Amino acid sequence: MKNWTLLCLWLCCSAPAMAHKASDSYLSLDPARLQGRWDIALRDLDYALGLDANGDGALTWGELRNMSDAVFAYAMQRLSVASAGRDCALQPGQLLVDSHSDGNYAVLNFALSCPDLAGPWALDYRLFFDLDAQHRGLFSRAGTGGRPAIFGPDSQWQTFDVATEHSLWPVLASFAGEGMHHILIGYDHLLFLISLLLPAGLAWDRTGWRAVGSWRAAALEVAGVVTAFTLAHSLTLSLTALHVIALPARWVEAAIAASVALAALNNIYPLLARRRAWLAFGFGLIHGMGIATVLLDIGDGSSSPIAALLGFNLGVEAGQLVVVALAFPLVVYAGRFTAYPGSVMRWSSAAIAVLACIWLAERSLEISLPIF
Repeated sequence: MKNWTLLCLWLCCSAPAMAHKASDSYLSLDPARLQGRWDIALRDLDYALGLDANGDGALTWGELRNMSDAVFAYAMQRLSVASAGRDCALQPGQLLVDSHSDGNYAVLNFALSCPDLAGPWALDYRLFFDLDAQHRGLFSRAGTGGRPAIFGPDSQWQTFDVATEHSLWPVLASFAGEGMHHILIGYDHLLFLISLLLPAGLAWDRTGWRAVGSWRAAALEVAGVVTAFTLAHSLTLSLTALHVIALPARWVEAAIAASVALAALNNIYPLLARRRAWLAFGFGLIHGMGIATVLLDIGDGSSSPIAALLGFNLGVEAGQLVVVALAFPLVVYAGRFTAYPGSVMRWSSAAIAVLACIWLAERSLEISLPIF
């Protein structure tokens, strides 16, 4: 019991860090006009440069404007564009502010001084990697389309060539890797999936949870739940990324938090114990809209949005299968012990529900709760 109490405390103390979208920025270049736009989250710039001069926790336009030179200098020192064997000079332009699904971003407009970007050229992206290894730079080409790219600590330097710009394989591979990365750091999606897996190998009757005693029966039940979740979030991920449907990000993220809480509570008070596949499908529709967030800001600039969507979705499913493959045998084995349903699963589910309720409050009210 002591170990599970510690687990509950760990989950709760991790709530503030887990409740927010991973750090990213959006870089767009127009090779024909030799202009660029770089959207960088204000919260990340504040962490790196201390933009909040008065320390009141609220960034103002005046505070950002006063630090504009420092912001441009910091960013431009961490970006290089090379063409025809030499670096292009980056000339700062207008500083603006724009809103993305996860908050306000500084918009750095700049010009490039180099011959042209019609032939092979390269990007070296180094922003925030020294501060946050999970940061990603999402790149797209303005005006003429071309393949998007994702920059991370292991892919800081990437080359682009008009002759191979429309090859689908680099897009598939890049977005598959990012899809797997996204799901493995998407703590809300993972905890929803884990909440669905915790009763694997168990069946509910009037006396409570009991072990089914069959690995095959447990595997078939989990396969049905995971398949339902996969079909649902793949559907809405695709529709959202292709702009067929669009809901306010704030309420999507709040609904995801609510789904995690309800899935966890269903393990304690099993209202849908025999319909968990339907539970997974219904809430999976919401999760798909949240997972699609990373594609929305770069898909429009790609000449191969379907390849990007397919690669990203395959990566998400691969990451999900890794989690299921690791968790399933452990959960089924643990379910054979009489203490598992009443202690381990119950307290784990309670901890997940508490954490999800904190997320729900933060996301719906757009606040950060200084609880721990």
